Amino acid sequence: MSTPANPKHPVVVGVDESEQSRHALRWAGHYAAAHRVPVRLVYAVEVPVEYGPGLVGALYDLERPREHGAALVAAAAEEIAAIGDLTVSTEVVVGSPAAVLRQHSRSARLVVVGSRGLGALRRTLLGSVSTSIARHAECPVAIIPETAPPADGAVVVGVDGSPCSVDAVGIAFEEAARRGVRLIAVHAWTEFFRYEARSTMQAEGEVVLSESLAGYAEKYPEVRVERVVVEERPAKALLAVSEGAQLVVVGSHGRGGFSGMTLGSVAQTVLHGTDRPLIIARPSTR
Repeated sequence: MSTPANPKHPVVVGVDESEQSRHALRWAGHYAAAHRVPVRLVYAVEVPVEYGPGLVGALYDLERPREHGAALVAAAAEEIAAIGDLTVSTEVVVGSPAAVLRQHSRSARLVVVGSRGLGALRRTLLGSVSTSIARHAECPVAIIPETAPPADGAVVVGVDGSPCSVDAVGIAFEEAARRGVRLIAVHAWTEFFRYEARSTMQAEGEVVLSESLAGYAEKYPEVRVERVVVEERPAKALLAVSEGAQLVVVGSHGRGGFSGMTLGSVAQTVLHGTDRPLIIARPSTR
């Protein structure tokens, strides 16, 4: 089972002027209130490429962008103050948004960013910051779409027995328990490059799922668990099951991955294919 998150680690939210950022902000506020953890709102002042870091100061005035960013995070802090008893801090930092958020991910419980686009269009419309932080963050990442998920929808988690998958299961159980909804645990298998009977692979999948969930039923006895073991490509199975979900949780890479991989094929496909809030469990360096 994964190590419990430190309650002092904040939920870090990337703030900008977009409507997607506001959706991510509100989702993060509710998450932080439910988990009783602080929120840190971060705005990145990105210097135009033609200036470069060595020329900042003499040729590019950062004061106005800093003031603009300070006004944005102040307004954002005011907006989520109504959600509940939240401890909120703000920060305006010079740097690219992706690099700034990655730096903050080293000491965060969760990094929350917005996404954009729906359905097939997400492949081209998903923001560069969302994609980058999903690939390189050093803590779990939540990518929040504009569409509001059903409040009574299940939490869906992809399970393959890998270390990242185990972390995803822990996150999914905690979220299902706090939301008072059922958990759907999905394990998918295919016969490609396998020379065994389908019945054998189905039985193996059921064992992997059972072993991955072991211990969590005792820790979260109130969570009703639905187990799905199916012959299908993993990403396709997850996208199909999550159509009515309120949250999807996946590991950043699975059994086919390696320690240096930034984002596995399944996580990447789900990231670009779902219109539900998505949490990607990433390996921590802490």
